[in-house]
Amino acid sequence: MPDEDAKSAAQAARILELLWRHHLPSTPGARGPKPGLTVDDVVAAGITLADRDGIAKLTIRAVAAELGLRAMSLYTYVPSKDALIVLMVDAVAAADAPIPADLPVRDRMIAIAGGLRAELIAHPWLLEVSPWRQVLGPGRTRRFERQLAAIDGIGLSDLAMDRAIAVLTDFATGNARLAVAAAGAAAQLSDAQWWEITGPLLARVMPAGEFPLAGRIGTAAGEHYQAPADPDGAFDYGVALLVEGILADV
Repeated sequence: MPDEDAKSAAQAARILELLWRHHLPSTPGARGPKPGLTVDDVVAAGITLADRDGIAKLTIRAVAAELGLRAMSLYTYVPSKDALIVLMVDAVAAADAPIPADLPVRDRMIAIAGGLRAELIAHPWLLEVSPWRQVLGPGRTRRFERQLAAIDGIGLSDLAMDRAIAVLTDFATGNARLAVAAAGAAAQLSDAQWWEITGPLLARVMPAGEFPLAGRIGTAAGEHYQAPADPDGAFDYGVALLVEGILADV
């Protein structure tokens, strides 16, 4: 389908132009959006809306309303909702704090995972965006450059450096997903209230003799965490083990 291929190529080119808009030379006299509002403003409004209402509520019409515009006017700035989300993801990454070069290497590696986890918790809608093919814009590329710089020269091969960043990213993402779920559940019902309702019911229906280890360890963990799980503690424990494992290859 040549027409479809040409359309896809044109859309990809437009998204790349928008991502790298601040790095491209301006064209004098080119037609474009009206002065007073920029693509940056549209992206910021999209992030605000997604942070507040979730990505399911993110539409071109909703972002336009956030800016006091008609929906059709917004297409002058971004060609589609998908393109807007790509720009939003990159803008969030661009705000990532640098990793101090004077930190010990273990702390720098923990900071890589910690920064990603904090970003996902601050912007939970990112968890609903596919991470595939996202390293395209200046924000994510610059962050990847910083992450690599944090572990460059410690003795890992180029491929091992890429693997290390990927493993730390995957661990941070999984833990952030649990932390976001815990925060959402707590907003509706506290863990103490949930257990007050669920505990007696579970004791009545679950035969304790069939699950001696789950019962013993689950009880000990629940009493210690005062919750079904401990995302923060699990992150600290897990990322330390991951870093030690990565450094074992050095």
